[in-house]
Amino acid sequence: LGAYFSAIMTSTYGWSAIPALVVGAVVVAIIAWVVGRPILRLKGHYLSMATLAVGFIIAIILNNERAITGGPDGMPVPPFDVFGWELSAFGQYSLFGMDISGDLAWYLFAVVVLLVAVWLAQNLIDSPIGRALRSVHGSEVAASVVGVNTTKYKSLVFVISAVYASVMGALYGHFQGFITPSVASFDFSILLITMVVLGGMGSTIGVIIGAVVLELLPQVLADFQEMEMVLFGLILMLTMIFMPKGLLPTAANFLTKRRSKSAGGDA
Repeated sequence: LGAYFSAIMTSTYGWSAIPALVVGAVVVAIIAWVVGRPILRLKGHYLSMATLAVGFIIAIILNNERAITGGPDGMPVPPFDVFGWELSAFGQYSLFGMDISGDLAWYLFAVVVLLVAVWLAQNLIDSPIGRALRSVHGSEVAASVVGVNTTKYKSLVFVISAVYASVMGALYGHFQGFITPSVASFDFSILLITMVVLGGMGSTIGVIIGAVVLELLPQVLADFQEMEMVLFGLILMLTMIFMPKGLLPTAANFLTKRRSKSAGGDA
C-alpha cells in the first residue's frame, strides 16, 4: 500500500516524493488500525488466516483497478528526490570529496534510513510501551493478568509495523522505478516472514541478519544450478530445526552458556 500510494501520488498527481511517503504512511497507519482492531482479537491459526485474507484482498484490488494501479502490468514510479536531488540520477554528485551516483547514492541513503529505523525500534523496545509489548510477546495471558491491555498494545504494534512497511514500500517502489501487484503477493509475504523467523523473532538486529542471509544465500548457491533451491530449502529447514529461536538469539544463548561455564571453571 505504501509503494502504490507513493507511486500514484507522484506519477498521477505530481506530488513530491517525501510528502507522498509521509502522507502514505499516515494513510496506511489508519487502515492498519481500522483493520487490526477486529482481526487482532482472533487467536492462533484464525489470526493467520485473517491476515492472509487481507493480503489477498489487497492483491486483488491492485490487479483489478487498472485505471488507478495499472493492473497486472503495474505502473512506473518517478525517481525519488531529496530536496531536489534525485537519488537515481545518473549524473554524479560529490559527498566528502567522493563522487557518487545512482546505485551508490541509493545505498548510502538506505543505510541512513536503516540506522534511523533501528534506532527508533530500539528506543521503542526500551520504553514503557516496549516493556508492555515484550510482556505480550512472552505470554499474552500473563500480560493480561498484570494489567496490560493486550488488545491495545497489539493494535499499536500492528500500526507501527504498518508505518515501517509503508515507508520501506514507498522507497522500494522509487528505487525499482516500476511496481506491480507482486509487492502484495503471498510469496513476498512469506519471504518477509522467513527473514524474521530466521534472524530471530523479537530481535531487531536478528531480523537484519535474517534479511542479509536470505538475500546472499541464493547468490552463494547459484553455482549449484538445479540444486540451488533444494539446498536453499534444506539450509532453512535445518536452521529452523536446530535454531528454532533464530540465528542471533541462538548465538547469544550459546555465548552466554560458554561464558557461564568459563566463569564456573575459573571459580
